[in-house]
Amino acid sequence: MKIAITSEGNSLDSKMDSRFGRCAYFAIYDTNTKTTDFFENPAKDSPEGAGPKAVEFIASKGVKKVVAGEFGGKAKALLEKLNIEMQQEKDKTISEIIKQL
Repeated sequence: MKIAITSEGNSLDSKMDSRFGRCAYFAIYDTNTKTTDFFENPAKDSPEGAGPKAVEFIASKGVKKVVAGEFGGKAKALLEKLNIEMQQEKDKTISEIIKQL
Protein backbone atom coordinates (compact mmCIF):
# COMPACT_ATOMS: atom_id res chain seq x y z
CA MET A 1 0.00 0.00 0.00
CA LYS A 2 1.19 3.52 -0.76
CA ILE A 3 0.96 6.12 2.01
CA ALA A 4 1.50 9.85 1.41
CA ILE A 5 2.95 11.96 4.22
CA THR A 6 3.02 15.75 4.00
CA SER A 7 6.60 16.99 4.31
CA GLU A 8 8.46 20.28 4.69
CA GLY A 9 11.50 18.88 2.86
CA ASN A 10 12.64 16.00 0.67
CA SER A 11 14.43 13.77 3.18
CA LEU A 12 13.45 11.28 5.88
CA ASP A 13 14.74 13.73 8.52
CA SER A 14 12.32 16.43 7.33
CA LYS A 15 9.47 17.46 9.60
CA MET A 16 6.00 16.65 8.42
CA ASP A 17 4.16 19.66 7.03
CA SER A 18 1.03 20.51 9.02
CA ARG A 19 -0.75 21.67 5.85
CA PHE A 20 -2.14 19.20 3.35
CA GLY A 21 -3.01 21.15 0.20
CA ARG A 22 -0.09 23.56 0.46
CA CYS A 23 2.58 21.24 1.87
CA ALA A 24 6.00 21.56 0.22
CA TYR A 25 6.44 17.85 -0.56
CA PHE A 26 4.70 14.52 -0.35
CA ALA A 27 6.75 11.60 0.94
CA ILE A 28 5.16 8.50 -0.55
CA TYR A 29 6.02 5.37 1.39
CA ASP A 30 5.36 1.96 -0.16
CA THR A 31 4.65 -0.65 2.52
CA ASN A 32 5.41 -3.49 0.09
CA THR A 33 8.86 -2.38 -1.05
CA LYS A 34 9.67 -0.35 2.10
CA THR A 35 10.82 2.55 -0.10
CA THR A 36 10.06 6.25 0.16
CA ASP A 37 9.92 8.67 -2.78
CA PHE A 38 9.61 12.44 -2.43
CA PHE A 39 7.55 14.55 -4.82
CA GLU A 40 7.20 18.31 -4.86
CA ASN A 41 3.54 19.23 -4.31
CA PRO A 42 2.33 20.67 -7.64
CA ALA A 43 -0.63 22.34 -5.87
CA LYS A 44 1.33 24.25 -3.19
CA ASP A 45 1.34 27.57 -5.08
CA SER A 46 -2.17 27.32 -6.56
CA PRO A 47 -4.17 30.54 -6.12
CA GLU A 48 -7.18 28.42 -5.11
CA GLY A 49 -8.24 24.80 -4.90
CA ALA A 50 -4.89 23.55 -3.58
CA GLY A 51 -6.51 20.80 -1.48
CA PRO A 52 -8.45 19.10 -4.28
CA LYS A 53 -5.47 19.46 -6.66
CA ALA A 54 -3.21 17.82 -4.06
CA VAL A 55 -5.73 14.99 -3.67
CA GLU A 56 -5.75 14.42 -7.44
CA PHE A 57 -1.94 14.33 -7.44
CA ILE A 58 -1.58 11.73 -4.68
CA ALA A 59 -4.44 9.67 -6.13
CA SER A 60 -2.56 9.58 -9.46
CA LYS A 61 0.37 8.02 -7.55
CA GLY A 62 -1.81 5.18 -6.24
CA VAL A 63 -1.94 6.42 -2.64
CA LYS A 64 -4.49 4.71 -0.35
CA LYS A 65 -3.73 6.59 2.90
CA VAL A 66 -2.48 10.10 3.70
CA VAL A 67 -0.91 11.47 6.88
CA ALA A 68 -1.09 15.23 7.51
CA GLY A 69 -1.51 17.74 10.32
CA GLU A 70 -4.88 18.94 9.04
CA PHE A 71 -7.20 18.58 6.06
CA GLY A 72 -9.37 21.29 4.52
CA GLY A 73 -13.05 20.63 3.93
CA LYS A 74 -12.86 20.23 0.14
CA ALA A 75 -9.80 17.96 0.35
CA LYS A 76 -11.45 15.87 3.07
CA ALA A 77 -14.61 15.39 1.00
CA LEU A 78 -12.63 14.33 -2.08
CA LEU A 79 -10.40 11.96 -0.07
CA GLU A 80 -13.52 10.33 1.38
CA LYS A 81 -15.07 10.04 -2.09
CA LEU A 82 -11.91 8.32 -3.39
CA ASN A 83 -11.74 6.04 -0.31
CA ILE A 84 -8.32 7.38 0.70
CA GLU A 85 -7.82 6.98 4.44
CA MET A 86 -6.80 10.06 6.46
CA GLN A 87 -4.60 10.11 9.56
CA GLN A 88 -3.72 13.25 11.51
CA GLU A 89 -0.34 13.65 13.20
CA LYS A 90 1.63 16.57 14.62
CA ASP A 91 5.31 17.49 15.01
CA LYS A 92 7.01 14.31 13.80
CA THR A 93 9.66 13.61 11.20
CA ILE A 94 8.94 11.53 8.11
CA SER A 95 11.07 8.66 9.48
CA GLU A 96 9.20 8.72 12.82
CA ILE A 97 5.86 8.43 11.03
CA ILE A 98 7.10 5.60 8.80
CA LYS A 99 8.32 3.67 11.88
CA GLN A 100 4.87 3.82 13.46
CA LEU A 101 3.03 2.72 10.30
